[in-house]
Amino acid sequence: MGAEIRADLVVVGAGVAGLTAALTAAEAGLDVVVLNKGRAWRPEELEQSTSTFYAQGGIAVVDPDDPDDSEPLHVDDTLAAGAGLTVREPTEQIVAAGWAAVAGLVDWGARFDTGADGRFLRTREGGHSVRRIIHAGGDATGAQVQAALGAALGPTGVRVLDDARATEILTAPDRTAAGVAYTDDGGDGAVWAPTVLLATGGVGHLYAATTNPAGATGDGIALALRAGAAVADLEFIQFHPTMLYVPGARGRRTLVSEALRGEGGRLFDVDGASVTDGVHPLGDLAPRDVVARAVTAAMERTGAPHVYLDVSGIADVEERFPTVLAGVRAAGVSLDDRRLPVVPGAHYLCGGVVTDPHGRTGVRGLLAAGEVGRTGFHGANRLASNSLLEGLVMGRRAAAVAVERRDEPVPAVRVEVPDIRRAADRSALQDRMSARVALLRDADGLAATGEFLAAAAPRIQDSREAAEDAALTLTARAVVAAATARTESRGCHFRADHPRTAREAGSRGFVLRGGDFAEVALPELVGASSGRF
Repeated sequence: MGAEIRADLVVVGAGVAGLTAALTAAEAGLDVVVLNKGRAWRPEELEQSTSTFYAQGGIAVVDPDDPDDSEPLHVDDTLAAGAGLTVREPTEQIVAAGWAAVAGLVDWGARFDTGADGRFLRTREGGHSVRRIIHAGGDATGAQVQAALGAALGPTGVRVLDDARATEILTAPDRTAAGVAYTDDGGDGAVWAPTVLLATGGVGHLYAATTNPAGATGDGIALALRAGAAVADLEFIQFHPTMLYVPGARGRRTLVSEALRGEGGRLFDVDGASVTDGVHPLGDLAPRDVVARAVTAAMERTGAPHVYLDVSGIADVEERFPTVLAGVRAAGVSLDDRRLPVVPGAHYLCGGVVTDPHGRTGVRGLLAAGEVGRTGFHGANRLASNSLLEGLVMGRRAAAVAVERRDEPVPAVRVEVPDIRRAADRSALQDRMSARVALLRDADGLAATGEFLAAAAPRIQDSREAAEDAALTLTARAVVAAATARTESRGCHFRADHPRTAREAGSRGFVLRGGDFAEVALPELVGASSGRF
């Protein structure tokens, strides 16, 4: 074992949830260490390591002085999008805490677009009843949030270890977290702390094409499962309806923000027919799972590899959406005819590591926040622009838990990180998941994918690529297990062999036992105070 560091809180991940937690905890006097798998933050670079940076739409938050909006209306919209699996109480809490969380972000230097009256400008996105989403730089909200958090971190004394990959949650025999083992250019190390926060983002690279950055390889899900935590709702992976289509491209592709449709953009198939006519009362602004499946149906109907997003009705498209257009130009796609070729793309994990409304998991001292966590806020389908909201609120709440735990003893644990883990070939895994466990699923495809994953060969964990492939393999197995267990269609999860939605259906939890997944009853998520349910 190389470098050993002592801290009050160690945060794994450097996006909105992780840095919000780190800043809040540091302001409360905690000694904080952040493990950032990506490179050091450089605001001038176009490619960054966090999904936060690429968030275009904005933050869904209720202005208390807006007569057309209210917290109950935002909650109702969230519940409707969640297709029966959104948990009301944590949803009400997160929505209610949103305005204060945004105010805190503004205090740290974030600047959002405002009108002549100085009030935040707002747009509307799919599933929202009113114009509720605040934004920055037109469609550069995530970049503004990441830049503000990165700048605010400087004078706090928070120690950020860049290019540092977490390899194991260190836990005592009684399932109490003691810290995190990691590796970086200097070798292996450990951060010992009474509280560990997973804020690692999503799982987009389970698929061949995604809007997520390269580091979104399911690391947090794998770390939590190996530590003994439960996961839930992993079958609900949201595919954004409009990802830029580039023939033959793999990996991260340009997101075409839903806000373009909120400002007048319209979806048409290659024959000029509306994609969503007759599909949903909200048309192109229906919830994302509805629009994504409508896009897929249009592609199947026409035989074309994409549909078009017509932006001719947006007068100031260049000024309002500079981030989207920069990505379009970088991909070599022409906008001369004001039509963008788009396809659905893997975008957001609605489930994750099971937590209470304060980020606590079933492993004492282990927290999760942001996309990697499952509070019950997103249910079976996330409402647009609720992700940054959740990251801000849950980051602050996780920090409050860490403050409460600052004097907890750190158990003595032997650092033992396996040298070998099963890891499938990444391209083969992504192709199989894209073909059989994406927008359309059935028993045969799930079974075949499960067999492929189970047969993954052991691989020495001597590189970032090998470790990520092991995390992808374990996470994919968990997704397949969850999708196999849900024999209905709901939200982001559509079973061609079970197309109906059950009258009653709850969330399912899974833990890793003896190398296999076991289904477990989910604990009561609201009001937990012990750190162990």
